[in-house]
Amino acid sequence: MGVSRGGFSSRFGFIMAAAGSAVGLGNIWGFPTQTASNGGAAFVLVYLVLAFCLAYPAFMAELLIGRYGQANAVSSMQKIARSTWQKRFGFVVGFGGIICAALILSFYSIIAGWMMSYAIEPLARLGGFTGAADWLINHSLTRNILFTALFMGLTIFIIRRGVEEGIEKWSKRLMPMLIGLLILLIIYVFTLDGAREGFNAYLNPDISRVFEPDLLISALGQAFFSLSLGTSVMIIYGSYIAKKENLVTLGAQVTLIDVSIAFLAGLLIIPAMYVAQAQGVAIFAEDGSLISGSNLVFTVLPALFSGMGYVGLFVAFGFFVLMSIAALTSSISMLEGPVSFVVERHDTPREKATTFIGLGILVLSILIVVNLDWMLDFVATLSTQYGQPIIAMLCCVFAGWIWHRSDILSEIKQGNEYVEYGLFWKIWPWYTKFVCPTAIGLVFWHSL
Repeated sequence: MGVSRGGFSSRFGFIMAAAGSAVGLGNIWGFPTQTASNGGAAFVLVYLVLAFCLAYPAFMAELLIGRYGQANAVSSMQKIARSTWQKRFGFVVGFGGIICAALILSFYSIIAGWMMSYAIEPLARLGGFTGAADWLINHSLTRNILFTALFMGLTIFIIRRGVEEGIEKWSKRLMPMLIGLLILLIIYVFTLDGAREGFNAYLNPDISRVFEPDLLISALGQAFFSLSLGTSVMIIYGSYIAKKENLVTLGAQVTLIDVSIAFLAGLLIIPAMYVAQAQGVAIFAEDGSLISGSNLVFTVLPALFSGMGYVGLFVAFGFFVLMSIAALTSSISMLEGPVSFVVERHDTPREKATTFIGLGILVLSILIVVNLDWMLDFVATLSTQYGQPIIAMLCCVFAGWIWHRSDILSEIKQGNEYVEYGLFWKIWPWYTKFVCPTAIGLVFWHSL
């Protein structure tokens, strides 16, 4: 390879970058919506259990493959393979994850663009630009294309600068901002009428519901998707980790941060829903189902902010800035997938590869915007409900059935020489070989 790969300069940098990839709109937007639609606290309890018992082992499989290969997703998997068919299989899995990441970014950037426009809207109202404020929160071809391009431009800017100066540097800035904003908003919402009822619904589980099939499947799917599994992102990030680092600890820390931020997001949005309900905004239908569903962020919460009067403009600004930051920390990891492949396999300068791939994905995003009524849902379903579960399952199959156990142990021992005597090594290989593929396959089957 004629290009310099770079790498994370510190453990904190990797944790912030990997957590940033995992923490995105799926945590701060998707998780609370799933919680509200699936029994509140019962869903939270099941999600927390499954995130550590099933998603964490799969997450570790991707990190280990990446650090062993020290290359892009395709090359890392092919280095493990020992025969021609295994190398071909590795190419399909690695490249499939890269395509999946690009597809997700194509629609993700559109939604992130909406978050950015909603963040600017309160500032426009404060400045007295009512017409511009209304334009910012109403769907139009011009607005959608403009803010999609703006968001993609930010993503391209960060990835062009490389691993240490781009991904790591900006993740270390954005993640603490995200966590700080989230905590401040939770404290504020707690002071409002109706919030206590929301906290009760969120934190007191109905144990009788935890074994409901739909709830279990939804929680399992959310746990896998929120950790960026099945996009080859964590294989790439794993390849940038120094051999001296303890991957078992690092993986657990990233999982803990991801789950904690999803939990905090629910602690903000679920009580906020009940605050909105106390102000007369319809949240639930007569049968108890969530009215707004996936549009919760763009319907219920703006209505809540409007009911707060003047202070609501500042709260709305803070919330949508938070959402935009969460989207950006994930989008940079999604773009890194295809960029690292082209840079390393075709010896292309990073700046050139990033620009051309980013613009290519932007063209696809614009195509989706032009056909928004059907294409957004189609691409989202194709990539997240079908692509991610299949790739995540195949990664576990690769680590559990193709990669020799002795080689895996040698890789882990480089950062933890006593790992074979601990609980992780006694459980993880068996989990990766049997439980994780079965569980992810169940999610995929349910999505059909």
